[in-house]
Amino acid sequence: MRSITSADAKNNFGELIDLARAAPVMVTKYDRPVVVVMAAEEYERLKALDVRGSVAAKPKGTKL
Repeated sequence: MRSITSADAKNNFGELIDLARAAPVMVTKYDRPVVVVMAAEEYERLKALDVRGSVAAKPKGTKL
């Protein structure tokens, strides 16, 4: 996964968006990972997988 600093993300936001549309990008601050920027489509796909996994893993008779 590509990684950029928060300063570079701020100064080159358009480029960050272009990169993130192709593959997730880790943004670091003080050499520590802070956030991952990714395409909206990828986020929605991961969110759908998480919801399906949560429902499938829930034992019968329990509330969410």
